[in-house]
Amino acid sequence: MKIAHYSGKNRMLLAVDCIIFGFDGTELKLLLIKRGFEPEQGRWSLMGGFVQPRETLDNAAARILHELTGLKDVYMEQLHAFGEIDRDPIERTVSVVYTSLIDINEYKKQINNDFHSEWFPLKKIPSLIFDHRDMVEMAKEKLRYKAAFHPIVFEMLPEKFTLPQLQSLYEGIYGSLMDKRNFSRKVLSTGLLIKQKDKERLSSKRGAFYYKLDKRKYQTKFNAFLNFIPNPNNLN
Repeated sequence: MKIAHYSGKNRMLLAVDCIIFGFDGTELKLLLIKRGFEPEQGRWSLMGGFVQPRETLDNAAARILHELTGLKDVYMEQLHAFGEIDRDPIERTVSVVYTSLIDINEYKKQINNDFHSEWFPLKKIPSLIFDHRDMVEMAKEKLRYKAAFHPIVFEMLPEKFTLPQLQSLYEGIYGSLMDKRNFSRKVLSTGLLIKQKDKERLSSKRGAFYYKLDKRKYQTKFNAFLNFIPNPNNLN
């Protein structure tokens, strides 16, 4: 059934772009691919594609991510819709951006190289196509905000992790170095980490004890980690 009010209206393309942040135990990174077609063929890009006629946004994001990287069963969350008139030089296109946080080591075997996917440290992101840099910057700001109020950062860590790993992750998120002793003292004072008996010995001979997050306590004391979050005015 056609309705007169809909006829003759301008139409535009609807796309989805996926921002995947990952932590490898040392650095916070962003997953990018080489764009396989014009315009901007061969340049670094987020994982993106067009939404099919009978496809939801969530399904499109999952399909596009899997087709371009091999990743599947990754939780993603809508961030924002980018609709500047000239953001795509070929045709008017609105892009809905999704973000995800993963432990790189957990998904390492899934990633294929069909589209030259590669992890880049956040401080060394190459030039990106269109407005993808703006998308990444918005995602970083949202990550910084949510990391202070929700245990989402632990999505990028294995079940057992060391304090140096946790500190490296927070430093990557906030772009700010933290004093090692001060960080350890404050994070342990929250009472939200459970110390394990075994150590990680690959990084040093002495080794560092593993910890686990006490998820039950985190739900009732979610603001405890705010004690060691850097001042937002000092972030890079």
